[in-house]
Amino acid sequence: EAGGVVLGKSAEKLFSLSGLFAVYKPKGPTSAGVLNLLKERLLAEAGVQTNGNKRNQVLKIGHGGTLDSAAAGVLVVGIGKGTKMLRTMLAGSKKYTAIGLLGKATDTLDATGKVTEEKPYDQITKGDLENVLQKFTGDIMQVPPLYSALKKDGERLSTLMKRGEAVEPKPARPVRVYSLSLQQFQPPLFTLDVECGGGFYVRSLVSDIGKELSTCATMQELTRTKHGPFTLEEHALYEDKWTIDEIARSLEHCTSLLPAEPSHKKLKTEHPGETAVSCE
Repeated sequence: EAGGVVLGKSAEKLFSLSGLFAVYKPKGPTSAGVLNLLKERLLAEAGVQTNGNKRNQVLKIGHGGTLDSAAAGVLVVGIGKGTKMLRTMLAGSKKYTAIGLLGKATDTLDATGKVTEEKPYDQITKGDLENVLQKFTGDIMQVPPLYSALKKDGERLSTLMKRGEAVEPKPARPVRVYSLSLQQFQPPLFTLDVECGGGFYVRSLVSDIGKELSTCATMQELTRTKHGPFTLEEHALYEDKWTIDEIARSLEHCTSLLPAEPSHKKLKTEHPGETAVSCE
């Protein structure tokens, strides 16, 4: 190998990959951790030596939206030129299945946090819960959680919180809920299906539902089942399929998803009031 210029067949194939595909992120690791593992796997399979921190420049790869470490589900990955497509392609909605627990609140709003409050919940019926869901459907205002990747002065709120610094909650912001339904009710547990737009926190939704029912609630489990056109069932590659050939196959399969979504390039029109959207 003359200074790494001569690439083997599999390395050539790896570096020619371009587009979007999806992987399954299990519960536990961060989204960035899953991406690093994927990258290491692919480079190892291609026989590419990575010297320390150079590995980031070697292979262009990125993901299309963080899932909390405690959450599982579909994580969309861009490779090669696909890294530039992530934002426009995933502008659509996301779908989640969440399990909430009535009667307990935690500081992180999910099962990883410390319990901060306990309240009775036996009075709550399935009907109560279904009625409350209507208040959280459509365009609503939501206060994001304090333990989150949102930043203050360049630092994540969750990092500041863990250091014990006082953190002001971010102001409520508009978010969109396309649909919200109750799938199961076995007190204290309830299961929701949510379809929402960007910037939406399902943890906050579960917590707010608890307050609205005059008790409290925390999220026990979260699975992202769809992001843009990518679904968990049909598109997410599990770890045993993280190979150059499987990803190449998946990129081909997923290309068909892409043109269906209009690209968000605005064409200059003669009437500034109208916005034409080109489909490429």
